[in-house]
Amino acid sequence: MALLALAHALLGDGVEVATVDHGLRPEAREECALVERVCAKRGIACRVLGVTIEDGNLQDRARAARYGALGQWAGERGLAAIATAHHADDQAETLLMRLNRGSGLAGLTGIRSRTMIGDCPVPILRPLLGFRKNELRALVEDLGLPFVEDPSNRDASFDRVRMRRQLEQADWIDPLALARSAAHMEEAEATLQAIADEVWEEKASMSPSRISVPATRQPDTASRLLARAISALGGGASHGEVMAFLKGFSKSGNIAGVLIERVGEFYVCTPEPPRRTG
Repeated sequence: MALLALAHALLGDGVEVATVDHGLRPEAREECALVERVCAKRGIACRVLGVTIEDGNLQDRARAARYGALGQWAGERGLAAIATAHHADDQAETLLMRLNRGSGLAGLTGIRSRTMIGDCPVPILRPLLGFRKNELRALVEDLGLPFVEDPSNRDASFDRVRMRRQLEQADWIDPLALARSAAHMEEAEATLQAIADEVWEEKASMSPSRISVPATRQPDTASRLLARAISALGGGASHGEVMAFLKGFSKSGNIAGVLIERVGEFYVCTPEPPRRTG
């Protein structure tokens, strides 16, 4: 509700709202109806998006379904961006969870202030990362807006909820400071990616079935170049996966369906040849 109120105050009629019903709780329909009523009072266009959650990690699948539905809605409406209400407490939880998993720089950027997700045709913006949850809640209460608490936010079967409980007990941890650290790492990640993009534009050589990229002395840059080459050839490997691959790399190897060979000062990437049978 805080994001709705702030965006409407700033952008007026340029704002539209979508709320997602994941179909996981019977109360969700009424919660979506609540958002519709608030929007109707303010003259804001509002759409309820129903999604189906596939089997697997519930939170990950729900997130994928949510952004898929929001992306389709934004494309249909011709919207410039999607803004979500993630705040500093969300960022602190995310950063600590990823530190605990040994994430690299890309993971430690946390919830990015601006990003592209999957097939979503517009950028995702997070304008409230510099605000605490209690600040936003106070704003909603001051404006007299209704709000609800999602009971899954207290379900200790989720890693995020367990981290949230630990943070609530650690009053010496400053979520705003953690959010600033994540922002600094986001800037560093963007800088390293920009360097790799410049090297790609200057030195990568491409054909439909063969891509050559420089074997730079910087493992970070080399892995970014290879990840981009693998993607262009139809494979899928993250920056971190390619970094791990290069640590054990000698002269050739396969990753994500792509054959990587070291030829002089270049990595030559081609589709992995079919395996012999019989």
